Amino acid sequence: MMGWCCSGICRTLAFLALLFPLWQRGCWGLKPSSGDLEKSPHSDPDPWEVLHRHKRSWVWNQFFVLEEYTGNEPLYVGKLHSDVDKGDGKVKYVLSGEGATSIFTIDENTGDIHATKRLDREAQAYYTLQAQAVDRLTNLPVEPRSEFVVKVQDINDNEPKFLDGPYLAGVPEMSPLGTMVVQVAATDADDPTYGNSARVVYSIIHGQPYFSVEPKTGVIRTALPNMDRETRDQYVLVIQAKDMVGQMGGLSGTTSVTVTLTDVNDNPPRFTHKSYQYTVLESLPVQSVVARIKAADADIGSNAEMDYRIMDGDGPGMFNITTDENTQEGVIILLKPLDFETKSSFSLRIEATNRNIDSNFLSLGPFSDTTSVKVTVEDVNEPPVFSTPLSKMSVSEDAKVGTSIGRVSAHDPDTSNSGIRYSIDRNTDLERFFNVDALSGVISTAKPLDREANSVHNLTIFAIESREFTRSIALITVLDINDNAPVFAIDYETLLCENAMPGQVIQTISAVDKDEPLSGHRFYFALAAPVAGNLNFTLRDNKDNTASILTKRGGFRRREQPVYRLPVLIVDSGSPALSSTNTLSVRVCDCDSDGVALSCGAVAYTSTGLSTGALLAILGCIITLLVMVLLIVTMRRRRKEPLILEEERDIRENIVRYDDEGGGEEDTEAFDMVTLRNLNVIRDPNVRRDFIWERLKDADVDPSAPPYDSLQTYAFEGSGSVAESLSSLESLSTDSDQNYDYLSNWGPRFKKLADLYGNSDGTSVFS
Repeated sequence: MMGWCCSGICRTLAFLALLFPLWQRGCWGLKPSSGDLEKSPHSDPDPWEVLHRHKRSWVWNQFFVLEEYTGNEPLYVGKLHSDVDKGDGKVKYVLSGEGATSIFTIDENTGDIHATKRLDREAQAYYTLQAQAVDRLTNLPVEPRSEFVVKVQDINDNEPKFLDGPYLAGVPEMSPLGTMVVQVAATDADDPTYGNSARVVYSIIHGQPYFSVEPKTGVIRTALPNMDRETRDQYVLVIQAKDMVGQMGGLSGTTSVTVTLTDVNDNPPRFTHKSYQYTVLESLPVQSVVARIKAADADIGSNAEMDYRIMDGDGPGMFNITTDENTQEGVIILLKPLDFETKSSFSLRIEATNRNIDSNFLSLGPFSDTTSVKVTVEDVNEPPVFSTPLSKMSVSEDAKVGTSIGRVSAHDPDTSNSGIRYSIDRNTDLERFFNVDALSGVISTAKPLDREANSVHNLTIFAIESREFTRSIALITVLDINDNAPVFAIDYETLLCENAMPGQVIQTISAVDKDEPLSGHRFYFALAAPVAGNLNFTLRDNKDNTASILTKRGGFRRREQPVYRLPVLIVDSGSPALSSTNTLSVRVCDCDSDGVALSCGAVAYTSTGLSTGALLAILGCIITLLVMVLLIVTMRRRRKEPLILEEERDIRENIVRYDDEGGGEEDTEAFDMVTLRNLNVIRDPNVRRDFIWERLKDADVDPSAPPYDSLQTYAFEGSGSVAESLSSLESLSTDSDQNYDYLSNWGPRFKKLADLYGNSDGTSVFS
């Protein structure tokens, strides 16, 4: 039987404490049978099996090692011993599993286990090891292998940390005592199940007496009632978390909490003055601002928003007051023209009231205040007054030049009632689209208009009387007509897979039109007449200003046609309707199984089974043959000059040089001997004469022949030639007295030959 032991009394106590649960698990002092070795050591047998199980030869349990041990010697963990070991050195102990040899070592003679490195529980809390006693000589196990656990015992080596800090929080001002602000939380990496290393308590280091924190939960609450944002709006707290339940020796961590007091409507508006005085000219235009007043409110945001109203005053309907939403000022606006001669001053009573009142703070009210405003009218020499400061007019964009659009009108408020002249501020009409009649104020067109270029013209009109003038705005809207045809909304790039099926939608198109009819656009789509009945594609009008392009067939091939051009007719719903034909390019593509295009457009034809290199070689051969054919045709059509000109003008057949010196006259590998024979002679079995060797012989003895091998070419014109063959290969005689005068009768093509041979003095050209 093998047992384990720890050093010291504490290990003995731990052993006794674990004795009972080990007995319950049936693993103390029992020896497993052969069948038990196949079962998991952690399986729970039934009671009957426990009572009848044989005694184990291996007792295993849990060892404890203190983390962060800093001693100079390896830390003793425990001891393993087998009752098979008689102390004669025949038994050796072997350790395997997590950290074996690297962290934990075992004395193979005594079974003592040591830890050789510092252990960190937060990195790994326990290690599972296996131990076995083996025969030292044969290395065979003398007892079954068993498993045990070395648990790393925690020490307080980690301080609490606020993973979510620093914190930002807000709480309404004037909140009651104990109002929750925010909850902070600190975590401790130490073992929460062992001791107090991970038990944290919270405290407030900075932020008293305004706030407090609950020690156990970390909930921060207000510690003073009625904190006023207008006095102080922000507090920075320092919260500490300390482990070991806050006891001395515990580790701690801190975080900051920035608390902002949010505003509530606890301050009513108040006017700084009980009365205001303003002076305005009697010529002040209607809708002009007479004055701005403001009630002070210490609150911010929506709590400082207020509404103004005129409570009473003389001259009812002369003024109005509104709120400037940006500045919260009360803006007094003139509603009717002023006339110094009629009334020279006005008195108003203005009230300012908070727009959003909090019922919790009504006791601090009232949330309104009043003031008086006196407006004094100053007499001036008044300029002309327009009947309206803004004139809205409209004109069709197809209006002819000179069309009247509308009229502006002004009058002189003075008693003199002088004449008024009108003009346009050309800074507001740089391109001079409009004119105004100087006397009547009638505005008319001066140039053709285009709504798509400029749909609204904002003109400033001057009314001038003597040295005084005033201005008015003429807002001219250009009305749309249908003068633009619809076109494609974008430049479509349509791709069509070769494996597309009939009836498949390959593109959805839409249109745009620069015009903007009142009832909105309505476009109609169709294929242009020339392709309406094509066999490849069809168009479906979706009735929603879009159309779909569908295939009529399948089996598209890039080699047959890489691109299709489809003219699409688009018609708008204007009156009269306009249309345009837009071409949709459809490129045929090679696609994968998911319909994603891999390559599109034209493709070179490639024969099946031929590589690219082979195709290039074939192409090179074809080009070479074409060049040779062209050279032969050219050589046949031009007169060849003799290679060597002698005094007798010895005329010879064309000689083509080849650079391969070969094997002399005996070398026939460089050319085809058959092609140098006269075909007629070859065909005639009775006349088989080979002139090649005869010509070589003549060349060998000819002192004027070139000093290199040469190929003499004799062209065969064929049996269909009028002149038959001109080659000397067909000559049956070498008679040098042959007469060539008949060449002059063969036409202009043989004129040169007739000149060369017809005037011969009778000597042979081959002599």
